[in-house]
Amino acid sequence: MVTKATLDINTDNFTLHSIFLERDVLVDCYYSPDYFNKEVISLLLVNDGQDLRTMQFQHILNDLYVQQKIEPVFCVGIHCAPDRKNEYGTANILDYKGRGAKAALFTQFVMQELIPFIRKQYAIISFKEKSFAGFSLGGLCALDIVWNHPDEFFKVGVFSGSLWWRDKDQEDPDFNEDEHRIMQRQVREGNYYPWLKFFFEVGTQDETADRNNNGVIDSIDDALSLIETLQQKGYTENDIMYYELQDGKHDVPTWAKAFPTFLQWGWGISAKS
Repeated sequence: MVTKATLDINTDNFTLHSIFLERDVLVDCYYSPDYFNKEVISLLLVNDGQDLRTMQFQHILNDLYVQQKIEPVFCVGIHCAPDRKNEYGTANILDYKGRGAKAALFTQFVMQELIPFIRKQYAIISFKEKSFAGFSLGGLCALDIVWNHPDEFFKVGVFSGSLWWRDKDQEDPDFNEDEHRIMQRQVREGNYYPWLKFFFEVGTQDETADRNNNGVIDSIDDALSLIETLQQKGYTENDIMYYELQDGKHDVPTWAKAFPTFLQWGWGISAKS
């Protein structure tokens, strides 16, 4: 008889007051007590941590860990703010509506308040590696932070990422996709960091918009365009995973379906044996 493994993942909930954001931030920490018997633990931060609650993330993490499919990953879900579109933008460049005005402050919260809190709270001297993931605009934010702090991070997971984020309205006659999509431009104008790894998930029903009328929805176009830009920078198929879900939507059930693939891509035991 096959029995379901008991839940080996703990979930701790904290409220941190951020000096930078001038608000309380809810965070959920997902981990197994067994992690602390290991020599090293990886850290994964996740924007829109409230979505992890919705998908019952502790069960996703538990199933992979107790089945010894992934290495220890200490996961932290960061709940979004009511002012989400300002905190989850790109830190160095506002979008064409001026959104993202607090993204630099959110980055400071992550680097100077959240990570030190986790290390102190759990007496973790250092992590094996630090990575970041997020959903939709939270995915763009995670990518922006990783790209601009390559000395701190190793992997990034972008689920239905808002890679359309631009500093000129697409209705403007001077709009140019390559020039005005902010994340693509940052990668193109940035340096090559050979240790960085990228995971992109998109659903074929993520949206219906097709601004260039090529028969491909913008979510897919934007992700593939960014991947091409990364490849031009020097990244290869060993550094990038593109995961397209047939009938996948811009919603939590789709992201929950994709998350085990992301975890095994990034921390799978069999892939590293």
